[in-house]
Amino acid sequence: MSSTTQKTVLITGATGQLGWAVANFLHDQGWRLLLLARNGQAMQLAFGHLPDVVLIEADLTQRQSLIERVQQALAQEGRLDAVCHLAGGFHMGEAVDATPLPAWEFMLNLNTTSLLHLAAAVVPRLKQQGHGSIVTVGAAVAAKGLANMGAYCASKSALLRLTEAMSAELKSYGINVNSVLPSVLDTPDNRAAMPDANPATWVQPKALAEVIGFLLSDAARAVHGAAIPVTGRM
Repeated sequence: MSSTTQKTVLITGATGQLGWAVANFLHDQGWRLLLLARNGQAMQLAFGHLPDVVLIEADLTQRQSLIERVQQALAQEGRLDAVCHLAGGFHMGEAVDATPLPAWEFMLNLNTTSLLHLAAAVVPRLKQQGHGSIVTVGAAVAAKGLANMGAYCASKSALLRLTEAMSAELKSYGINVNSVLPSVLDTPDNRAAMPDANPATWVQPKALAEVIGFLLSDAARAVHGAAIPVTGRM
């Protein structure tokens, strides 16, 4: 892409293993990157060597400071074509009746409320431009609750419903909003947590990045409100 046509994407959760895969894949595709994470030093170490990258140190659970820092970056950048909301977290261990309130609130704040804050920061700009794409990363378990994963399943299910609502609200503005629903990603952390599982059936982060890249492309211009399972061979 030339400097006049180069598209810009904002990616949350940039320092995560999926964030690294998506950022590098889209950068290789010619996108300019606005990368957002809480740990600015980790972002600098991971991406500081890349051209066409702006780093945004911000906490997605802190609404006002998030809006201010994103707006500062957009004022510097001048355009925003796409948003990838990758940030999220996982908690497992208790049955619903034994789930501590802090664990419940943590999951909802990180996986669900963060999208409310992010939308407040980016949607006005996308509406003003009259075009754009938003992709959220849910989870395959959003469709069905599982034992000892109540808070996580509920937060990801709510994220999916919010994504669908945003699609209904924004498609008339020329904005595509969709979600991907991965199963287990093949990452070092997941391999360490599940040593007896077969990672050959899991989803490679780059494979998920390619699906996200499709949803950001012109080829997906007619896709609105989709929830795409990306489950490998599980």
